[in-house]
Amino acid sequence: MLDIKFIRENAELIKKNNKNRGVDVDIEKLLKLDEKRRDLNHQIDELRATRKKGSKSKPTPEEIAAMRKVGDEISKLEKDSAQIDQEYHALMMKVPNLTHPDAPVGAEKDFKALDIRGEVPKFSFQPKTHEELMTALDLLDFERGAKVAASKFYFLKNDAVLLSEALMHYGREIAMKHGYAAIETPDIAKNKILEGIGFQPRGPETQVYSLENTDLSLIGTGEITMGGYHADEILDLSKGAKKYIAISHCYRTEAGAYGKAMKGLYRVHQFTKLEMFVYCKPDESEKYHLEILAIEKEICDGLELAYRVVDTASGDLGGPAYRKYDLEAWMTMTAQKGEQGDYGEITSASNCTDFQARRLNIKYRKPDGGAEFVHTLNGTAVVSSRLPLAIVEQFQQADGSVLLPKALQKLMGKEKIS
Repeated sequence: MLDIKFIRENAELIKKNNKNRGVDVDIEKLLKLDEKRRDLNHQIDELRATRKKGSKSKPTPEEIAAMRKVGDEISKLEKDSAQIDQEYHALMMKVPNLTHPDAPVGAEKDFKALDIRGEVPKFSFQPKTHEELMTALDLLDFERGAKVAASKFYFLKNDAVLLSEALMHYGREIAMKHGYAAIETPDIAKNKILEGIGFQPRGPETQVYSLENTDLSLIGTGEITMGGYHADEILDLSKGAKKYIAISHCYRTEAGAYGKAMKGLYRVHQFTKLEMFVYCKPDESEKYHLEILAIEKEICDGLELAYRVVDTASGDLGGPAYRKYDLEAWMTMTAQKGEQGDYGEITSASNCTDFQARRLNIKYRKPDGGAEFVHTLNGTAVVSSRLPLAIVEQFQQADGSVLLPKALQKLMGKEKIS
């Protein structure tokens, strides 16, 4: 979340930022609640001081009666304060992060393409989608996934399992080469951790599955568990940032809500993800944002994929993100009429500045002994649904087989899936 003092002093900036991001938050109401909240807390503190002062000597019956009255007034004000705190907190949680001044302003379509890499395939035949190819090759079974679980769950089979495992190994090795420590996270987290990261664990807008009769939810991304990893800690960053490459299983309720272009593995309820996560000093976050992006590009370049790098527009940013880069691979499943393909997101890299750290109370120790909130960053190295999707669609052959990128052939023990 943002610092309320900053919001007080920059109310018009916050209103403009909210408008650019398409977020409707009543900032005037928030500031009025903040003022009432501070006023009530001041009154409560004064009454407590009065009660404490009166307790230092033996009270008379009149003083006892007066102190009871003070106690009753404190109780009343505390109830009022609790109600205002609830409203205040709910509004504060809706205020998104600031936006990088260089990020494009607008809706999803207003992104800026920063780089186009790789060679888009030119097929001499009518290309198929990954779902068609993988079903025919006995690699994917959505029908039995729906029978056993629900729609948009699936079974990966045969070489698809080996491909997923090879990609995880390949991505992890590259990240570790850049100093990222390997870690495997739980698949569930406390709801307060989800809220700290920026997810809604309850209500109609939630994207996660909640566990009944608990304060726990299945995670939608390793960003949640890694963000909570150092919650309520003061970190020693004197020797550099803390960098992790985390593997986790992810679960999301959103699958199937985005039309026919999102068929197959593009949006599913469950997948495995390799996530980079960084805790750093505030003046280093832009550097690490570019580092995460460079690692994602190294992964995709090594796989010989055709993709582009996108600077996400303000209206398409998640609440915690200050700036976000997406890598979008060329896919046949996103083809427009008369074309063989188009681009679709496979990874993202976000700088969340101190937005998540304030919610989760994560600081670092400064040389003068003081403490300051860290900046957090996250980026996808590999996701088990979308990266295989891009490989299958880009490297498909006329006979329905799929050539493997050279970087994976040794790990897979073959050159082609057929």
